[in-house]
Amino acid sequence: MAVKKRQKALASGRPPVSRPKERMSAQQSRTIIRTHHRLHKQLAAAQKTGDEMKAKELEAAIENNGGIAAYQAASKQGQANDRGGDSSKVLVDWLVELGVIDRKARGQNSTKQVPLRCLEVGALSTTNAISKFPTLIEMTRIDLNSQGPGIEKQDFMKRPLPKSDQERFDILSLSLVLNYVPDAIGRGAMLHQIIQFLKSKKGYAADNESLPLLFFVLPLPCIDNSRYIDEPRLLGIMDSLGLVLAKKRMTAKLCYYLLRWTGTVRRTRFEKKQIRDKAGMNNFSIEV
Repeated sequence: MAVKKRQKALASGRPPVSRPKERMSAQQSRTIIRTHHRLHKQLAAAQKTGDEMKAKELEAAIENNGGIAAYQAASKQGQANDRGGDSSKVLVDWLVELGVIDRKARGQNSTKQVPLRCLEVGALSTTNAISKFPTLIEMTRIDLNSQGPGIEKQDFMKRPLPKSDQERFDILSLSLVLNYVPDAIGRGAMLHQIIQFLKSKKGYAADNESLPLLFFVLPLPCIDNSRYIDEPRLLGIMDSLGLVLAKKRMTAKLCYYLLRWTGTVRRTRFEKKQIRDKAGMNNFSIEV
């Protein structure tokens, strides 16, 4: 029997279970991550069609795969130095290049500069690279399933909207989060939500035009091997939301972007539209 469709929360289908105690091999962590994403895509499809039986089977499969705890543990191990390192190192490098922070000032007390405010969505650690500048950057970390003290358990989509620039952020980090949202409409909604958390341009001096910024990371296949999204389309979506490209970096597995918030939103609709099709391509998409 078909069930009434309802908007899925970001936390849908993410039951916390006990965390693995032993260090995984690189192959084990990759398998957990890939299986987790595959099962969640199938779950979203089952929920969309109202197939309750299939949805329950997939929820059980997700739990058997370790649930969100195993996924986060695998992701956290991927940030270890011998597994490629933590993605916020790229953000720190870019902030230094843009003159937003001075690497030499790390750990020094400064009365000249009010710390920048950074919201890290999907935070896994309180000791990553962006956390090494406590006098320059004030960190707020949230995640659906907190990994420990210093990370607030919170669904970003349910976080109260800021009422003033004092409650907004200079930097927002969204690393390997958007690809976790189960459907295209939900991803577009998250991007709309993001710009409401970035400070307005009027709050910055003329010599600090780089801010505010969005640090955005996706698995490379999301733009390199999707039927519905490529880089020009992704950047077109971002531009329509007032986010313009400042920096980018591609690796064999990830695409890193730093986008500057202009404060100007153009109401442009991007529907799910097939732009290419080859065997083995994925269906990652964003609708705004």
